Formats: sequence, C-alpha cells, structure tokens
Amino acid sequence: MTDTTALDVPKNDKCAFCDYLSGRRPFTVVARTNAIAVLVTREQRGMPHLLVVPVEHRETILNLSDGEIAAVAAGVRAAAQAINDAYERPGIAVWQNNGTAAHQTIAHVHFHVAGTLPEGGTDWGVVAEQPLEETDAIAQTIFPHLHLE
Repeated sequence: MTDTTALDVPKNDKCAFCDYLSGRRPFTVVARTNAIAVLVTREQRGMPHLLVVPVEHRETILNLSDGEIAAVAAGVRAAAQAINDAYERPGIAVWQNNGTAAHQTIAHVHFHVAGTLPEGGTDWGVVAEQPLEETDAIAQTIFPHLHLE
C-alpha cells in the first residue's frame, strides 16, 4: 500500500461515499461490514448496478491494504452472485477507475458491479438519477441474496 502515487485523482470538496456511509447524505446502502459496503447507485447503468466500496476512505486501488483489497474483492464477488441469483442476467460487468484520466469522478475507490441490460452490455451514456425509493426497492430485492463475509 502506498500513500503517494502518480495518479491525478479528482479534487472533491467532500467525499460523497464517506457522506453516504456516515448518513450525512441519503443513499441506498444494501449491506455493510466493518471493511466494505455495497450500495445501489442512483445512476442505474445495468440491471441492477451496485457499488462496492471500502468503509475507510481510500482514494484509489493503490491505497488499499492487502486486507482491504481482499474484502473488496470478496464483496465484488458477493454482489455479482447476488445479481445472478436475484436478477438472472445473462452477463455481469465489473469495472473500476483510478485517476481522472481513467474517468474516476469520486476520489474514493469503488467497484461497479452491474447485470447486463436486455440488449446486452451496460449503458455508458447519460443516465437519469433514480429516486431513493427505486434504489431502495433494488436493495430489497438484492439483500436476501447478498452474503458478505
């Protein structure tokens, strides 16, 4: 783990994920452990589109300890399995961005896990934000299938 990198990370005034995890800003949290949380993003680019984040603020994958990356990886697998079990999608996409050049927009490492759309793939265009009621409904569907370690 390193505290300094050559990556140019986004300059956020406040960390949105830290605000979500602390309850300072409303967001749908499906489940959390001491190490990670699984969230339902309001920008649904898949069916459904979840985020796996470390609970501790870490800007990029390069800042994660061995234990944190292991917990995040297990969370990504658990999220993919939950999508498979609850939504029976023909494919599951997983992606993660580090640095502004890689299109990272929030300086808190996070992994996207999304079931594919009916036409295949995920939506990379402009996606309208879903209201919390809709992301909460996704969480209720996913939760019984999500088994975090």
